[in-house]
Parts: sequence; structure tokens; C-alpha cells
Amino acid sequence: MNAQALHGHLDSLLLAVLERGALHGYAIIEALRARSNGRLDLPTGTVYPALRRLERAGHVASVWSTVNGRERRTYELTDAGRRTLAEQRAGWREFAATVGRVLDANPPSAASG
Repeated sequence: MNAQALHGHLDSLLLAVLERGALHGYAIIEALRARSNGRLDLPTGTVYPALRRLERAGHVASVWSTVNGRERRTYELTDAGRRTLAEQRAGWREFAATVGRVLDANPPSAASG
């Protein structure tokens, strides 16, 4: 699945991955891949700008650390990010249910009045 297909949903996916705990950038990409059974294999050029955008919005916080002599940034969900994720989940459920009703090949018949 390409990044364009995720337009409008990437932020929610990143927040959901970070809900389980702080991760560095590559681990976030790996978590997306694992949780999607390999369907979401996003390039760093898509994920890192989104993480920076979420950080500017106050939804994630980051810290730099050195691991095995290499600098890496670890991202963590903020309280504002948790609230945003809850709102986005509710919106997604409503959207998915609505689209599902429209796309369903055998919709329930409307009650006659």
C-alpha cells in the first residue's frame, strides 16, 4: 500500500503505534509493517516528516539518545496525542461504518412507511 493511499490517515496510524510506548523512527516503520501484516511498508521520507508535523502539533515529543555510538531520536505520545488519537479513532469508526453501508453489496432494505 503506498503512502498516497494513506493520505489523511498516516497521523492516526503513527499515533496508534506510539500508543504502546516510545519508539525510534525505524522501529515505528517496523511496527507499522508488522501490525499491518506487511501491507504498510512506508519509506522514511513519508514517516519522518509526519513525525515532525505531529511533534510541532504537540501530539508527540521526542528525545535524542546515543545507542551503539549512533544518534537516534525516540518519539513518545503526549497527553494531547492520546486525546487526538481517541478522537480520530471515533471518527474513523463512524466513517468506516458509513462507507461500509454504502459499499455493501446487499444493504438492508429500508423500512416501508
